[in-house]
Amino acid sequence: MAEEHGMIEPFAEASREPGTISYGLSSFGYDFRLADEFKLLKATGDSVLDPKNSAAAAFEEVQARELIVPPNAMVYGRTLEYFRIPRDVITICYGKSTYARCGILVNVTPFEPEWEGYATLAIANTTNVPAKLYAFEGIAQLLFLAGNEPCETSYADKKGRYQAQQSITHSKVR
Repeated sequence: MAEEHGMIEPFAEASREPGTISYGLSSFGYDFRLADEFKLLKATGDSVLDPKNSAAAAFEEVQARELIVPPNAMVYGRTLEYFRIPRDVITICYGKSTYARCGILVNVTPFEPEWEGYATLAIANTTNVPAKLYAFEGIAQLLFLAGNEPCETSYADKKGRYQAQQSITHSKVR
């Protein structure tokens, strides 16, 4: 279904390469990969993160294959894959247990029906030691829930503010 409807690009069959965090098609979902673009929250005490007023200046842009996340810090990342969700599907996302066992938590809101784009990921290191992220490897798993019929109002119908995002996107309130 994903390939024939162009839901996930690039689409990967299951990948379990030795020494790599798995990604691609899984039993009931898809393990997506982390791109090599990050926005790391700067370690300054003078910024306030406000969901109504983007604090883009509080973040440092980083491009790397591996990123060390400082203790008790947050970083934004994005998916390597571009998603196009059908009108009768919604997703739920869970961080991979490999990262969770290192204190790394991944937060992604559901992909609503007819949402499309690269997903912005909020990644938190909940430990008191640095933790490492690996670009181009699995970071979280999407589960796809299909409705019995298309939704009444889709994300595209609502002209959602994060529709078709091409890069890491800070919070937006209209």
